[in-house]
Amino acid sequence: MKSGVSVSLLDLEAQYRPIREEILAAITRVCDSQRFIMGPEVEALERELARSLGVTHAVSVSSGTDAILATLMALGVGPGDEVITPTYSFFATAGCVARVGATPKLVDIDPATFNVDPEAVRAAITPRTKAIIPVHLYGQMADMDALVEIGTAHRIPVIEDACQAIGAEQHGRQAGSLGIAGCFSFFPSKNLGAFGDAGLVTTNNDALAQELRLLRNHGAEPKYHHSRIGGNFRLDALQAAVLRVKLPYLAEWTEARRANARRYDELFASAGLKDVVLPTETAGYRHIFNQYIVRVPDRDRVRSYMTEHGIGTEIYYPVPFHLQECFASLGYSQGDFPHSEAAANSTLALPIYGELTLEQQQAVVATLVEALSA
Repeated sequence: MKSGVSVSLLDLEAQYRPIREEILAAITRVCDSQRFIMGPEVEALERELARSLGVTHAVSVSSGTDAILATLMALGVGPGDEVITPTYSFFATAGCVARVGATPKLVDIDPATFNVDPEAVRAAITPRTKAIIPVHLYGQMADMDALVEIGTAHRIPVIEDACQAIGAEQHGRQAGSLGIAGCFSFFPSKNLGAFGDAGLVTTNNDALAQELRLLRNHGAEPKYHHSRIGGNFRLDALQAAVLRVKLPYLAEWTEARRANARRYDELFASAGLKDVVLPTETAGYRHIFNQYIVRVPDRDRVRSYMTEHGIGTEIYYPVPFHLQECFASLGYSQGDFPHSEAAANSTLALPIYGELTLEQQQAVVATLVEALSA
């Protein structure tokens, strides 16, 4: 493009450079201790995350996927059960349901927020429904007031897939604190990212927390005595140490993302683009912008143009669950969930990391304008 400015979708090095010495000191601390599995680093991280997220228990696990999987296992979800999930999300949401032998009962989304439609959830409940998993997609919470009301009325637990939403709020209450459990991912690209895979389950339920701690370590308590068949879902101490360094910066980084989202809104308004639909923040909610998602016409051509001109973008997610080959046996067809299909065909993620400069954001917007007029 004319400015010659290239912008990557994500620049992890820009976040790392200012805290490099702290990170290396934390890694050295673990290496010197030679305590790599569980231990004091993991325990300290769990205490710090529980306090930060306003929950009684924070149970660390090996990934966001394993957070969902372990929670389903702990709740006894299995063959013959149905679990309601949106059809538009990262694959783990429905994949974990299938992995425990249950059936994903897919529903459509609210086209404005990309989050699950509570009325679609209500309509999907059957006597086989064992759990509801709303996804706080892209960093904004689903309507937990409505979903918890539905779950309570039918005695069905609500599991929050908060993997993209650490620090998001609904009327002052944090993601991961409203359902029976909240599942978080610390994949490196997340607002709070580890140096590899890492995850967390939050809960205010003492019995569930105890079951999760048992299951993440092969169901062994005491050692070599197995009351349950669990898995190896433990968090590495090295990842815990890295996350402990990063956690105190999370609020600052989140506000930087939110500021960049506001700046995008202003830049797009100044550009006068009528064909671009910008993300919305629901009144009373706090969007943490794990992604900044726009809808554009002729999305694939626009994305190709931006890539050619040095602007990183991504498509989250091009194929809803009901159209995935592995879920063909569920019997869904093209057209069953029109809002999800429309999102899959029109959405584009723009760079939103906190270290973006004004010049970089101007380049992103200018290139998108060029792409639409090309």
